[in-house]
Amino acid sequence: MILTRVFPEPGAPIDLDTPGAREALAELYQPPMLPWLRLNLIGSASGSAIGSDGTSETLTNTADRALLGVIRGLADVVLVGAATVRSEGYFVPRRAALAVVTGSGDLTGHHITTAGQRGGLVILCPASAADRVRETVGVPQARIVVVPDIGRVLAAADIIAALQAEGFTSIVCEGGPELAAHLVRAGVVNEACLSTSPLLNGARTALFGEDEFDAVPLVLTQLVVDNGSGVYARWLL
Repeated sequence: MILTRVFPEPGAPIDLDTPGAREALAELYQPPMLPWLRLNLIGSASGSAIGSDGTSETLTNTADRALLGVIRGLADVVLVGAATVRSEGYFVPRRAALAVVTGSGDLTGHHITTAGQRGGLVILCPASAADRVRETVGVPQARIVVVPDIGRVLAAADIIAALQAEGFTSIVCEGGPELAAHLVRAGVVNEACLSTSPLLNGARTALFGEDEFDAVPLVLTQLVVDNGSGVYARWLL
């Protein structure tokens, strides 16, 4: 598959099957400064975060997965919500840690894979949920980081502050929709990397959840397309 930058100026096509493709993509996705918090999400053209199988797997493609790997490789930690690791499953990245946010501490039924040479696993939770995390995570090496809460709700600023206190300065959040919206509403997100799958479907799960929130102005900084009609945008918030 071939990716081509079309904005802010045309770039040379990048063939994902050729040597140096990953390095070329990494140049296009470098964070401009640290600390930096970016979202990396995929949705259908109609705004759904899930495809026909009930997950994002039927929205993604080779190009999106390549960009996912590059963006993860530029991050210190990948941040996700507990519902995401229960519904979709997650490999702890090879080059970054995985941080999971949970208010209840109940990770029963999660599909987190830690086998092989991978980064660390961090669970962010209220103090009242720490014991439940230990009971349900099933990963002895998981590190529990307690975050202040109000009724088991973790403020977005406190989540990010806790990660930065752990030494994570380049953070990428991969959702789900509720966590992404929580961070956006709090004004802590620097950038959104949005992949648009060339599909129209029913938005059973909206990309940023079901709750309305005040409009957030965006500035387009980069647009990349693939030869299968996928579109990949970088937006500054």
